[in-house]
Amino acid sequence: MKWVRPIIFLGGLLLAIGCKRESTVPLGSAATNQTYSVRGVVQAIPPDHQHATIKHEAIPGYMAAMTMDFSVKDTNALAHIVPGDEITFTLVVSADDDWIENIQRTGKTVAIVSAGWSVVAPELEVGDLLPDAEFTSETGQVIHFADYRGRAVAFTFFFTSCPLPEYCPRMNRNFSEVQKILLADTNAPTNWQLLSISFDSAIDSPKVLQSYASVYRGTNAERWLFAVASTNTLRAVAPELDFRFWRDNGALSHNLRTVVVDRTGKIFKQFDGNDWTPAQLADAIRAAAKTKAP
Repeated sequence: MKWVRPIIFLGGLLLAIGCKRESTVPLGSAATNQTYSVRGVVQAIPPDHQHATIKHEAIPGYMAAMTMDFSVKDTNALAHIVPGDEITFTLVVSADDDWIENIQRTGKTVAIVSAGWSVVAPELEVGDLLPDAEFTSETGQVIHFADYRGRAVAFTFFFTSCPLPEYCPRMNRNFSEVQKILLADTNAPTNWQLLSISFDSAIDSPKVLQSYASVYRGTNAERWLFAVASTNTLRAVAPELDFRFWRDNGALSHNLRTVVVDRTGKIFKQFDGNDWTPAQLADAIRAAAKTKAP
């Protein structure tokens, strides 16, 4: 099984890939990086050393204390670091990316609490029928997954106040590129739809979603809709889609999950994390749009 960005339970609490409601570098602004000095304890390192899961202290003015996965550009920086090491590092945040560097070991913890989670519902697999669910669109209308039968639908989860560029903002930048790719492809099927679903119903009203959407798609809303899921909807669909999120001391934490549904309403492909490319998603949508009706 490949290493994926983990959902971590520590001390009985869910701590995941994290985002906290704070300001960040505006999309399209000058490429001035923000840097933060951080202390934490390493929880896991994948074999490729391209990421590190770290239980970090609060980052004043940017992020609450939580456990999350950080990208590492220089994989040699983790060569002598192992789970349980206490470290200091620099978090670098640019307009469209974030990573850690200057990783220094400062000590060693006694033990790491094993990560894990309880399965509360069977996860849907490729080929399974996607259950219907209700959302509120950016126009204030109630929509359902079932409304898109006959079309391939790619959807992902986000919230508008996510600060780290490589999480929610990257999902929406990728969707923007997919929209451009498919609209420009004269040979592509036309029965497709992009759906960006917020899980922060307390903040992400239709008016907020409309303003946020314009940052990524400009005035071209063709085949790309933003919507918000209620807590009842999330309670029903999130476990089945392996989407997990948690609110801890005002911070929203979540994993990254993107799903493609074919024109018959069945799951065609699922993408974990943020390492997939717009071209890969566009290819999956093209294929899903061509599936034959039963």
